[in-house]
Amino acid sequence: MGRKVLVTGGAGFIGSNFVRMLVDDPTVDLVRILDKLTYAGSLDNLEDVLGNPKVEFVRGDIANYDDAHPAMEGIDWVVNFAAESHVDRSLRNPAEFVRTNIEGVRVLLEIARETKPERFLQISTDEVYGSIAEGCVDETAQLRPSSPYSASKASADMLCNAYLTTFGVPVIIARSANNYGPYQYPEKLIPRFVSLALKGEKLPLYGDGRNIRDWLYVEDNCRALLLILKKGKVGEIYNIGAGELHQNIEIARKILDILGKPEDMITFVADRPGHDRRYCVNWDKIRALGWEPQAKFEEKFRETVLWYARREQWLAKKSEEAEKFYRGQ
Repeated sequence: MGRKVLVTGGAGFIGSNFVRMLVDDPTVDLVRILDKLTYAGSLDNLEDVLGNPKVEFVRGDIANYDDAHPAMEGIDWVVNFAAESHVDRSLRNPAEFVRTNIEGVRVLLEIARETKPERFLQISTDEVYGSIAEGCVDETAQLRPSSPYSASKASADMLCNAYLTTFGVPVIIARSANNYGPYQYPEKLIPRFVSLALKGEKLPLYGDGRNIRDWLYVEDNCRALLLILKKGKVGEIYNIGAGELHQNIEIARKILDILGKPEDMITFVADRPGHDRRYCVNWDKIRALGWEPQAKFEEKFRETVLWYARREQWLAKKSEEAEKFYRGQ
């Protein structure tokens, strides 16, 4: 018998890409998706797999016991992608991040005590380490979250460790770098800037645009997560990075170059509060399991930009919703 996997937040960006990978895996018999379908989750992201007999979709909230408990019954592996994830939104409404990212995780962990899955993979973020002035941090580094978003994810990590130690819930934590690829909601930098550029509008960069992120292709991240489920050790934390450190202004310039737009479309706006300058994680631990990033950044970055550009109607609809947030509506 193959594995039965629950993917929470499976209608979101990384979650939907991970669902596709599970559907193609012959060792997996069932992929059950639990998703609240908030603004960032959409069945559009799953339209090519929802008809697959291996896939079940359940609409529900991880913070609601009555939604989450039935979804977790009979499950071998739980993978929790469900989260509020946009830093800017966390500055405006921290309470929603606390509810989903902390209370939601607590509910799932409580249910896991009852249903006893073999593995509970919590999807965290490199942002829990805070800004890294130089070098890269490993999994033992002190957590220094700067935003309500990263603080809520760090809190969830600590809850996971507590439930492992106290109740024996078989938790593993993955802390991934900045993902890029298809199906990302256009409040995030790449799809948002593609959308604005296609409309001939300015690309607003925070501060001086020199903030640095490690850009990890979403399929590489999903391969790493699947490897952790199969070969990772319960109780461990695994960083997932790519070594592709680029300034935000470089990313904006690359987007404009690919789309044949002028560089003077970039405009600088007031920086957001607590904006981390640089992230960088050491991923030697997962490398020891046999994982390496395969994506060639320039190639996959170009593919990603053109993926959004070819879906101008989809992008325009999603961007209209996203820009309302930035306009304060």
